[in-house]
Amino acid sequence: MNFITLWDIFIHVDKYLTYLIQNYGIATYLIIFLIIFCETGLVVTPFLPGDSLIFVLGALAASGEINALAIGGVLMLASIIGNICNYEIGKFIGPRAFENENPRLFKKEYLVRTHEFFEKHGGKTIVIARFMPIIRTFAPFVAGIGQMNYKRFLFYNLVGCVAWVLTFMIGGYSFGNIPAVERNFTLVIFGIILISLLPAVIASIRQSKAS
Repeated sequence: MNFITLWDIFIHVDKYLTYLIQNYGIATYLIIFLIIFCETGLVVTPFLPGDSLIFVLGALAASGEINALAIGGVLMLASIIGNICNYEIGKFIGPRAFENENPRLFKKEYLVRTHEFFEKHGGKTIVIARFMPIIRTFAPFVAGIGQMNYKRFLFYNLVGCVAWVLTFMIGGYSFGNIPAVERNFTLVIFGIILISLLPAVIASIRQSKAS
């Protein structure tokens, strides 16, 4: 198996989960942990599967191919730790970027505004962002830059991550093995992605109109 095939499996893991389970056994849990951790915790990997991956895992759990409680715990742990890592990276980078102030890019006024925003709206932002691909990767990073209260961040991070995993796992567990869904699984995955992106698109359109 060449590098291109391995890379294809990595970025489209939702399509290869059965293969991973059959060939890698318990190591599959570690692979899934790393994918969700990277998708959540590194701003350079927002392209990795999230919602669709969890939905498929819910369907596989319903059919007995993977342990529901174990994989649910792995997913929650990976997303929680990923968010914390992303927050810490933002917290580390933010002040240093503003110390070497470039008037056009890094105004301390922006840092103050970001901090004020996350103190006021940060809780719901962290929770809602979990259900929005790409945005969920950047939300904890920006929260770190804005120095959102850490205990508050941890609480809403926990709530958001648990709600996110449960929502898509229960969805997959309940509907993933319905014959009509199985026959059109690719369309279902695309539907999940489009629905997940819809709030961000609507918010962007509203902002454009307001501007």
